[in-house]
Amino acid sequence: MNTVDPAAPTVGLTVPAKVGDRLEDVGTPALIVDLDAFERNIDRMRAFCAAHGVRHRAHAKTHKSADIALIQMTRGGACGICCQKVSEAEALVAGGVTDVLVSNQVIDRAKIDRLAALAGRARVLVCVDDAGNVDDLSAAACRHGSMLECLVEIDVGAGRCGVAAGAPAVALAKRIAAASGLKFSGLQAYHGGAQHLREHAKRRAAIAAATGQVETTLALLKGDGLDCPIVGGAGTGTYRFEGTSGVYNELQAGSYVFMDADYQRDLDEHGHPVTDFENALFIWTQVMSHVRPDRAVCDAGLKVQSVDSGLPVVFGRSDVVYVKATDEHGVIDDPHGALRLGDKLKLVPGHCDPTCNVHDWYVGVRAGRVEVLWPVTARGMLL
Repeated sequence: MNTVDPAAPTVGLTVPAKVGDRLEDVGTPALIVDLDAFERNIDRMRAFCAAHGVRHRAHAKTHKSADIALIQMTRGGACGICCQKVSEAEALVAGGVTDVLVSNQVIDRAKIDRLAALAGRARVLVCVDDAGNVDDLSAAACRHGSMLECLVEIDVGAGRCGVAAGAPAVALAKRIAAASGLKFSGLQAYHGGAQHLREHAKRRAAIAAATGQVETTLALLKGDGLDCPIVGGAGTGTYRFEGTSGVYNELQAGSYVFMDADYQRDLDEHGHPVTDFENALFIWTQVMSHVRPDRAVCDAGLKVQSVDSGLPVVFGRSDVVYVKATDEHGVIDDPHGALRLGDKLKLVPGHCDPTCNVHDWYVGVRAGRVEVLWPVTARGMLL
């Protein structure tokens, strides 16, 4: 574990709590993790993967924490970790992670060089959707005497990155397999757009279509004598579909570990909100002004959260509603005057991933006491 001693000198960091503090004494605004819910989420994903014979490669872009990644690999049984940036991969490996997939394209030659160097210290995989990129990756791996494993990314419906399924994907796989310093390790077939299709039937149909494209590509790869050890993809919104498909063998869900308000708007087959995982991550905030009797203002505004997927939800309360965010303030409708100056609230962020990226610390709480402090290891690492 890489937990930083909060008593040690820090530069430019404000630690919101210390181990042993009561929850009510934790400074605001801060990210707090309900450790019991967090552990139950990890255990549920591990049980699902074990029951269906698939691996879990947990996505660390959610939390950007080496400590949490290691827990996902130990307690959670994850085979490795995903991230999106070379700098994230470097931070995770420095923190003890030994198997990391950059589930993104790395095109810049300086970044490719860093990636090839990192492959001398850990198992490193990267996604590819361009033939010219193969040559650059190969050259860097040869310079460093390392091995880069490559997944051919196919566009299975998101319309973002990825070569077309079928023959174009196979041609790229062949090029990788023939390149020095590279290994063709499989397919990346993540459908990001399907994660937040609210209706269960629409999510299921989107992943069924994606799975069909993967099957077509696998058949062509097999016909050309190419093994495909990894068929990766899936997110928190669709993991059940990929995990029971018999085609995908490596799931990349990340937000499951925390659960945000947006994912909880997805519906199950009965039209009810999905309840596979619990809210484990909260923005801890305090009422700092209550001049108007029906409106409170808290200290969690735009600078402590992302609202791209909607405003946060006040956890465990139906009598007050967070209705507006400005730079430093959050406005809460309080029609019955239930809140008082100094009251503290838990907010469930609309989108956990970018919210975590603006914080330095996680405050892990159990039974009303601070049990652990984890630094957001790769906070702000975008290169």
